[in-house]
Amino acid sequence: MDKKQNSIVALIPARSGSKRVPDKNINLLAGHPLIAYSIAAALQSKIFKTVIVSTDSGRYADIARYYGAEVPFLRPAKIAGDTSPDIEWVEYTLKQLRHNGQEYEYFSILRPTSPFRLPATIRRAWQEFLAQEGVDSLRAVEKCRQHPGKMWIVRGNRMVPLLPMGPAEQPWHSSQYPSLPEVYVQNASLEIAKSRVVFAEKTIAGNVLMPFFTEKFEGFDVNSIYDWNLAEHLVKTAQAKLPSIPQSPYKIQE
Repeated sequence: MDKKQNSIVALIPARSGSKRVPDKNINLLAGHPLIAYSIAAALQSKIFKTVIVSTDSGRYADIARYYGAEVPFLRPAKIAGDTSPDIEWVEYTLKQLRHNGQEYEYFSILRPTSPFRLPATIRRAWQEFLAQEGVDSLRAVEKCRQHPGKMWIVRGNRMVPLLPMGPAEQPWHSSQYPSLPEVYVQNASLEIAKSRVVFAEKTIAGNVLMPFFTEKFEGFDVNSIYDWNLAEHLVKTAQAKLPSIPQSPYKIQE
């Protein structure tokens, strides 16, 4: 592990209050809790000094520790709500770690809802981030399927294009997808940033961002029952690969 690798921490957020898929972070996918795959990918990437799970739940903490992550403290309920912004728990976590004598130059957010993000995915992102100069952060993106050039703002019984910049003679909303400008949407698979942007600028991204282009199902995000069923299908049909997990499945008490 080189000096820079010795100064990056993995942060895996796993609050317990999910409503669309209750307890989705610990729901079983191929026999293991969903969060186990992000922990395994982080550990097996071998780029992190520490892998931390940020959770408000003692039950989640026990599961995270079983799979090899550290949970040195629980997240306060006031920053673990549906609308709590990421900056709150990231800043809280980095400050608590600093207070405990652990200070990191970089951090990476690895959300449990991306089970097909592999150790190689994380290593590729880290190498691309280190190869760039002058960037504050890296964020995973993929080409959008629903192009914003075909989206509308509706006000009463009238609507206007979300993006009105297209040429008048051929508006984007009336153009074929291949003729539209390439647009990318962020996905939840990973972010890497310099810790200074959290402390100095109160942001998790800073002002200079670089893209990380995910491939195949690396950016797949489980956020609904439909997503969950699709993830199970992708695993069953071997269309997507999960990180390998050395532990036997954690016995979750009902």
